[in-house]
Amino acid sequence: MAAIEAGGTKFVCAAGYAPDQIIENTKIPTTTPRETFAQAASFFSRVASEHGEIAAIGVASFGPIDVDQNSATYGSILKTPKPHWAGANFLNGLAPLKAPIMVDTDVNGAGIGEARIGAGKTLRTIAYVTVGTGIGAGVIKDGVPQSGFGHYELGHIRPPRDKNADPYEGRCPFHGDCLEGVASGPAIIGRWGASLSDFPAGHEAINLEAEYLSHLALTLILGHMPEIIIFGGGVMKAPGLMDELRRKTKALIGDYLQDQRLKGDLSDYIVAPDLGDLAGVTGAMALAEMALANAQ
Repeated sequence: MAAIEAGGTKFVCAAGYAPDQIIENTKIPTTTPRETFAQAASFFSRVASEHGEIAAIGVASFGPIDVDQNSATYGSILKTPKPHWAGANFLNGLAPLKAPIMVDTDVNGAGIGEARIGAGKTLRTIAYVTVGTGIGAGVIKDGVPQSGFGHYELGHIRPPRDKNADPYEGRCPFHGDCLEGVASGPAIIGRWGASLSDFPAGHEAINLEAEYLSHLALTLILGHMPEIIIFGGGVMKAPGLMDELRRKTKALIGDYLQDQRLKGDLSDYIVAPDLGDLAGVTGAMALAEMALANAQ
């Protein structure tokens, strides 16, 4: 099976027999759709010649992307600031491989990976959040990503803001100061002139980031009641951020919810990914398994 974690800067391509049995992988720069799809197809064609034909393909992609399998544009990148990629379609681009394809978001892919063999492997419902160039969140129930007429866009909620304390206007091209506009990696650099990892634990930059992200955590808890929330992405590696996020989320919950999972300091509830940077491609391999099952 083939798996692709499609990011705005690179495609991570892997081939294997199961999410925990990857036999070969490579990284391809994300240039134009035509060039990138051609390089991915070339890699998988070579692997197929050495290990056997590709049975199915799973794609966990940057978005927004059409994930409705009944849609005529399923697998297409929607309105995106990424040059050349609006309208690019994974089913068409990977058609030379002649294998069934399942496409979902990168954050859902990472969530599926963690649900299968990572931090959520013993749980029914998990939430996965990535905080990096953008902010996204997905909910995985019984191994299946949840959605409505499209995938969730929780990175664009509007957290409460004190504009006197934080006058930064935000950088989201659609909403200005939504969560992604004020708390993504580029927003942090735009506000502070440095990455969050350049600041020590306890710095006001860390505290402000945790304040904004805690409202996303609360929204996930109240809206979906996940058994665990996994926060990944480069921004979350900043010193002290995870602990401060837990503290602020705990304060927002108050005494309203009495579930045992929400007792204590939330160190077992708001956690880092077990799979680290491999969560996305692992989930993409799980999507390939789903594609194969649907085709049989």
